[in-house]
Amino acid sequence: SYPLYEVMVLRSITAMPLLLVLVALNGGLRTLAAPGWTAMVGRGFVMCCAYFGYYLALAALPLATTAALYFTAPLFITLMSVFLLREHVGPRRWAAVVVGFLGALIMLRPGSELFDWAAVLAIGSGLTYAISMVHARHLGTRHSAAALAFWGNLVFLCCALALALAFGDGAHDSQSHASLGFLTRGWVTPTLRDLALMMTTGIIAAAGLTLLTQAYRIAESNVVAPFEYTSMVWSVLFG
Repeated sequence: SYPLYEVMVLRSITAMPLLLVLVALNGGLRTLAAPGWTAMVGRGFVMCCAYFGYYLALAALPLATTAALYFTAPLFITLMSVFLLREHVGPRRWAAVVVGFLGALIMLRPGSELFDWAAVLAIGSGLTYAISMVHARHLGTRHSAAALAFWGNLVFLCCALALALAFGDGAHDSQSHASLGFLTRGWVTPTLRDLALMMTTGIIAAAGLTLLTQAYRIAESNVVAPFEYTSMVWSVLFG
């Protein structure tokens, strides 16, 4: 019923003061302008691509299917942790990577008449998310998880506002595909209930982004990544 950018604007505005409090409690607001803050902004753009891709895929695919395709991310993270971070990965984890990619191909069904291009968005989301979390491992030696999450949220807000300016009047609304419609439909005044739901996602995002970033800061990426599969249980149940 609503465009993606509207949900993201309201979500990001709600998360902003919560993240500022977390930053203040973890080193102070001055850490936001610490040397290297531009790298945090760059990571924010990568995160933005990951989350926007995931949400757009959700408009066209069942929740469990989207989550399964997105969970190529831990596989990408494992590969990148070896080649970019020089972390050690044993034979059992390599076997899991191979099995995981085979599973992703089965879910993707390329060439089948059941194939939907939204599946590519979910895979792309997994790849960009993996890049952002490996980047978090690198930046985490100098910046707090709260600062990384704050800059990521600020980029989300800026990108969502830019999309609102481009599509807010509804002149470019396209219903040729569910994902495209979710991106291009015009701004809709939300009901109080829906406004509360959108703002609630901001509270969840502030907590989730900070916890995830902290996990990748303090532990090896290939160790943390498999634990993300616990989300699959919730995706299936909620879906």
